[in-house]
Amino acid sequence: MMETLLLCAAAFMGGALNTIAGGGSFLTLPALMFAGVPAVAANATGAVALLPGYLAGALSLGRGRADRPGLMPLGQLAILSCAGGALGAYLLTQTGDATLRGIVPWMMLLATLMFMAGPAWIARRARGAASAEVSVSEAGLRAGLFAASIYGGYFNGGMGILLLALFALAGHRDLLAMNQAKNWASAVLTLMAAGVYSAGGAVDWPRAMPMMVAGALGGWAGGRLAHRLPVAVVRRGVIVVGLAMTAALFR
Repeated sequence: MMETLLLCAAAFMGGALNTIAGGGSFLTLPALMFAGVPAVAANATGAVALLPGYLAGALSLGRGRADRPGLMPLGQLAILSCAGGALGAYLLTQTGDATLRGIVPWMMLLATLMFMAGPAWIARRARGAASAEVSVSEAGLRAGLFAASIYGGYFNGGMGILLLALFALAGHRDLLAMNQAKNWASAVLTLMAAGVYSAGGAVDWPRAMPMMVAGALGGWAGGRLAHRLPVAVVRRGVIVVGLAMTAALFR
């Protein structure tokens, strides 16, 4: 019972963080691994647990503004997210637990460093590039989304930062609208990945089910709080958690 409560707390906080600033997997993946779940199953189960949170977060953020220059049609976004997420998930199911356990600390460190760079820095660079009439091409945006979706299907950590970077480079400026688009793309690719994980027997469903409920509640709560909490404060907290979890996984 105590383990279930701790995993649900990690999923609730992870769902809220993903909606507000990202970094939810910094909590769910280490929590599952510390609970004794093998690395591949922990990665897959953590991603599945956060799936309802992406959907709830996108809904609770509202419609957002229509300031979306350069952002691809939602149909294309869904197709590329599905294809990339499925490929990344398949690669995960073909990775051994021992191999992934050795990789996870380094991927957590990479994801934390990407999170530290932050969408604000990316947006500033994007505005500078736009002023110089240099921005990502339509083909580059599609290729970038496909690559980010492969990464997201394989390892969920830091995926939101990659998606926000793509939207910023495409000329998008509204942070709430960007977060909503990020959540929808994350939900689509994670949904496809979850099917592949499940078919490969990689999901620990007894642990995943209560975590999914907690993740959905956290995603909804995060959407409500996103309009009130200073994102910079939340991001600093996520960075501290990411660094602490990374250090613990290296031990």
